[in-house]
Order: sequence, then C-alpha cells, then structure tokens
Amino acid sequence: MAAVEGKEVMVVGIDDSQHSTYALEWTFDHFFTPQLGSDSPFKVVVVYAKPSASSVVSLAGPGVAEVLPIVDSDLKKMAARIIGKAKEICISKSVSDVIFEVVEGDARNVLCEAVERHHASVLVVGSHGYGAIKRVVLGSVSDYCAHQAHCTVMIVKRPKIKT
Repeated sequence: MAAVEGKEVMVVGIDDSQHSTYALEWTFDHFFTPQLGSDSPFKVVVVYAKPSASSVVSLAGPGVAEVLPIVDSDLKKMAARIIGKAKEICISKSVSDVIFEVVEGDARNVLCEAVERHHASVLVVGSHGYGAIKRVVLGSVSDYCAHQAHCTVMIVKRPKIKT
C-alpha cells in the first residue's frame, strides 16, 4: 500500500459532469466523516484531465493557428471552474488534505498516470452510465481505468431518479 506522510493516497478523477460531482461528494461522505477530521486514512488528489486545444479543434488549414489560443484559453477557464467547484465541495464536506491537479491529456491516461505518480492505493471515478454502444464509440474512462490502473478502482454510479 502506498502512503504519503503515513496516509494512503486516493486519486479522484473529475470532469464537468453531474456524475463526477456525485462521485466526489459520495467519496467524501463515505470516507471522510467529520468525526475523523484530520485522522482520515487518505490524502486526496483531485485530478482533472484538460483536453488539449488541438484535440478539440478538428480543423486544418489556414486560420487554425489563430483559433487554437482562443480555444486553449476557454479550456483553461473551464478547468479553473471545475477545480473551483471541487474546492467548494471539499470545503462544504470539511475535507482539507487535498491536492488539486489539472493535467492536459486524455482522461484515461491522465488518471492512470496520476495513480502511478502519487503511488495511489485507490482511484475513484464516476460513471456516466453509457450503454454498450456509447461505451464503444466514446470509450469508457472507468472501464479503461478498471483494467489499466495499478490500484483498487472504485466506480461510483449516480442512482437513477425514478419518474
């Protein structure tokens, strides 16, 4: 088991979805109770995988060089908003032993690399609940991490709301 300052490391992958927010809140509610305070067994690393501007812009030819800095600026603003929301959740749940990282790249690789870099013993990801066809087309971050990460992977599914 990996440890930092006597604590094991838990990496939590986030994005801009409700599923991600739910997974972060659920993790704090179940592993970081107020009674534990600073005695929680985990140090948390919250990781957001920021897409590169070139992966978002699929244009080629003249004018692309002018568009990329604008797209990159918007992606940085989005990353700041997502990390800001995660920080608000940490404050509301009284979780203070947290590192926040924004790493450019594909979420699957970024999260698995974060696990290795921090010697994490647990990786937490949310589940978007895609069906089989969407998972094949879009790729499933949670499925990839469950098979590739060198630690325990906890996939937190948001309950479906019955109507």
